[in-house]
Amino acid sequence: MKSYNKGFTYFICFVSAMGGLLFGYDWVVIGGAKIFYEQYFGIVGNPAMQGLAMSIALAGCLVGALAAGVLADRLGRKALLIVSAFIFATTAYGTGAFDSFTPFLIIRFLGGIAIGIASGLSPMYIAEVAPTAVRGKLVSLNQLTIVVGILSAQIVNWLLVSDDTTWNIGTAWRWMFWAAAFPAGVFLLLALFIPESPRWLAMKGKNEKAFATLSKIGGKEYAESEIRAFEEAEAQKQSQGGLKLLFSKSYRQVLIIGIVVAMFQQWCGTNVIFNYAQEIFQSAGYDVDNTFINIVVTGIANLVFTFVAIYTVDRLGRRALMLIGAGGLAGIYAILGLCYYMEVSGVMMVALVVLAIACYAMSLGPVTWVLLSEIFPNRVRAVAVATGTFALWVASCTLTYTFPFLNAFLGTSGTFWIYAVICTLGFLFFWLRLPETKGKSLEQLEDELVK
Repeated sequence: MKSYNKGFTYFICFVSAMGGLLFGYDWVVIGGAKIFYEQYFGIVGNPAMQGLAMSIALAGCLVGALAAGVLADRLGRKALLIVSAFIFATTAYGTGAFDSFTPFLIIRFLGGIAIGIASGLSPMYIAEVAPTAVRGKLVSLNQLTIVVGILSAQIVNWLLVSDDTTWNIGTAWRWMFWAAAFPAGVFLLLALFIPESPRWLAMKGKNEKAFATLSKIGGKEYAESEIRAFEEAEAQKQSQGGLKLLFSKSYRQVLIIGIVVAMFQQWCGTNVIFNYAQEIFQSAGYDVDNTFINIVVTGIANLVFTFVAIYTVDRLGRRALMLIGAGGLAGIYAILGLCYYMEVSGVMMVALVVLAIACYAMSLGPVTWVLLSEIFPNRVRAVAVATGTFALWVASCTLTYTFPFLNAFLGTSGTFWIYAVICTLGFLFFWLRLPETKGKSLEQLEDELVK
């Protein structure tokens, strides 16, 4: 396709990607709020309750990710995006409104459901509406909004903290959560005006509506070509979609690739920097005030290097970036672990942490979502992306839960060395098993990956 309607295409992709923005904000905001709500709820010194508060949203993510696969096929992609936007808006307010710990946990769990839905659904919707030539760039837009959400949470946390301890413990942490209600409301409103995914419409036999949306994206000739390719792919696959088909022998290869890619994005270890930034920077010799500033610095690096991924994902390709990310992090973590072991402190440690974030942001962070959204065939895409996203959140939950134990038992140096070994294993897997997907239609990928 020589050209496409950039204004319309970017608009609907941006609206869908707002789910990523809220996912990023909600996921990271708790890292800044924790030292204050822990004092407010009286759970300081209670590791079980502290861990529960940090991980309860991840449990909700698992539920949301599982539900998204079934509901996205039944209700449609658009309807579920609207549902997730509504949950984001209501839980953003509710998290900061309660004065007791149990309702706080319940609302965090519900907010996690919205994260679980949006984390897989937003990139899937974008992949299904984006023209092949720019699919990687547009799906990476979802990661860009996740990064913007992360940076926004870090800046909001930094701005709300003051020298007034009463304000911090009684009110600041509430506004950290409440701030998400504003973009959630915008997401809810704009989601009403985007079209349904044309591939979902075609899968449901609504070819006229699918044709109308595809025509608006790329013109009549493009719409005819896409509908024809979809019908040809469907004609060759007579079995019904769902978990039974996804776990069949024919889909085994692509399913293993999807699950490994998803889990590695978390087990590579970079996300502990966002969730446990205070512990990491304090181990490097920084006080609380400078820690918050350093956290914002990592967020800026995350944002800047996500643009590098958007620029290169359709040029260098997905496989190359995944190899760069895994290999680069293996080396950085090995050096970072050595520096912690030798008790190095100061700007050197900040530089290494920022370098790790930069490496992740230009590779594993965005490219994982690109791969998950495009490697699975049409008839199982929703349930397959949900399965991959579920695996990702299982990995995230175990990463978040195990870091304090690893850090206490092995020290920060030993913990980062473990992540270096995991990254080395990930590099070998990608080198041996990960195919290149750039420049190929979703139907072409189905022919290559499903045996």
